[in-house]
Amino acid sequence: MDNPKINKRQKAINSFKKFLPEGFEEYVVDLFFEHSIHFKIVPPRKTKLGDFRIGPDFPKPLITVNGDLNPYSFLITTLHEFAHLHTYLKYGMRVAPHGEEWKNCYRKLLLPIIDSKKLPNDIEKVLMNSLISTKASSCTDINLSRVLQNYDQKQEGIETLERLPKNTTFVLNGRHFVKGELRRKKFLCEEVSSRRMFLVNALAQVSPVKY
Repeated sequence: MDNPKINKRQKAINSFKKFLPEGFEEYVVDLFFEHSIHFKIVPPRKTKLGDFRIGPDFPKPLITVNGDLNPYSFLITTLHEFAHLHTYLKYGMRVAPHGEEWKNCYRKLLLPIIDSKKLPNDIEKVLMNSLISTKASSCTDINLSRVLQNYDQKQEGIETLERLPKNTTFVLNGRHFVKGELRRKKFLCEEVSSRRMFLVNALAQVSPVKY
């Protein structure tokens, strides 16, 4: 007679295969079955790659991850959110969302995937560095985000802002800007229509305007 738990686990492994890099499905699924949670793969969101929710509106902790991420971004975002789960289960709501407690949980989740030696060399290297100086996410760790973007599916007419020459006009979210000076991790850009200045992430995906 078939074991329903084994069948359920294998079904989950098969479901994750199209989202995760090959060889990491079992690791993520084991995290999933370790606790009673809801895990949802959701449509793309501009403001976040994933999130973790707990509260009166959620009978079980809820983790969501954007379904359009490349496999390595999906893996790391998933571990980021599981780190929130582990932090909550250990400390409750008494600690900062991305404090030392979360960082320690995140590092513990990263170590097995680094030790697996199944990651591309560039991702393994940047994750090793992140173990030393853990950022809140791939969005705030610009080196990690830059490497992960190398594995995105290339879109025609789309370029990373930091690769464009200064004074290039580009389109972002339907608005035209002119690229200016770098201010730490963002470029000071002027919106063409309003002449207002905005800080735009160096790794923003934009459409250069060709005249």
